[in-house]
Amino acid sequence: MDAIEALYELAFPDLLFRAQAIHREHFDPSSVQRSTLLSIKTGGCPEDCAYCPQSVHFDTGVVASKLMSVEEVTEAAKAAKASGATRFCMGAAWRSPTQRDLERVGEMVQAVKGLGLETCVTLGMLERHQADDLKSCGLDYYNHNLDTSPEFYGEIISTRTYQDRLATLANVRDAGISVCCGGIVGMGESRRARAGLIAELANLEPYPESVPINQLVRVGGTPLGDLAPFDGFEFVRTIAVARITMPKAMVRLSAGRETMDEALQALCFLAGANSMFYGDRLLTTANPQVEKDEALFARLGLRAVPAEALARPR
Repeated sequence: MDAIEALYELAFPDLLFRAQAIHREHFDPSSVQRSTLLSIKTGGCPEDCAYCPQSVHFDTGVVASKLMSVEEVTEAAKAAKASGATRFCMGAAWRSPTQRDLERVGEMVQAVKGLGLETCVTLGMLERHQADDLKSCGLDYYNHNLDTSPEFYGEIISTRTYQDRLATLANVRDAGISVCCGGIVGMGESRRARAGLIAELANLEPYPESVPINQLVRVGGTPLGDLAPFDGFEFVRTIAVARITMPKAMVRLSAGRETMDEALQALCFLAGANSMFYGDRLLTTANPQVEKDEALFARLGLRAVPAEALARPR
C-alpha cells in the first residue's frame, strides 16, 4: 500500500504522464467503451451501505419496486444499443438473489445477449452454483464492488463483511465470468484508504477486467448525504493510480459524473479512463444526458468502441 500511496503523492503532471504512457502501451487512447446501467429491481435493500438511497434503513424517497419483466428489460437494452452503448448492465437491490429471481435474470441475460450486447449484472452476494447458472446463461461480467479499503469499510457498512465481498468475487471468477469490481471515493475516507482500495483491487488474482471508479453521489437521507463535495483533482489521481496499477483493465468513469464539468472529465480520460456509464440515468441517480456526452466526445476526438476493440493489437 505504501507504494500506491506514493503514486498519489507524485506531482500531478508526473502522475498523469506516467498513467497516459501506460495507457497508450495497452490501449488506443482515443477509444472509450460505453455501458448503460438499468435498475431492474429498485429499493427495499436490507443492507445498510451508508451511501445508498435504496437501503430500507434510510428515508430517501426511493420507492421500492418489483423485478422488471424480461420484455421491459429487452426494450431498454434495444434503446441503449441504438444510443451507442455496447454493454448493458442490470442491477437489482438484493442482499443476494433467490433461485427464482436468478432464473428470471438469466432470461434477461439471454435476451440482451441476443441483441449483440455485452452483459453485466449486479445482484448482491452469489454462491458458486448461482455464478455457474449465470455463466450458463451467457453472462459476460458480474459487478461486485469492494467499495473502499478494508480499514475504512466498517465506517460505511455493517451488514456485509469485506470477506463476504471477496467470497462472491472468487465464486464469480471460478465460474469463468469476467469480474467488474471497483469502489467509491469521496465518502470521507483518507488518501491512504483510497490507496488501500486500489491495493486490494490490484492484488486480486487476476485483477478485475473492469474497474468502475465512482464518486460519491450525495443523497439526502443517507448518512453521507451532507458530506462536502469531493476534490476533482483527487478523483483524477485515483483514475491515474488505477490505470498504473491495473494496466490492462478497463477503468470506468461511473457514478458522480453528473457533477463533473467537461474539463475534469477530459482529465479523467487523459489519466487512463477508457470506459464510462452512458445514458441519462444510473440506478437511481442522474447521469449526463446522451447529447452532452456526444458533444464532449466530438470536442475531445474520442471514439465509442466495444470492449474487444479497445486493446492495441499485439
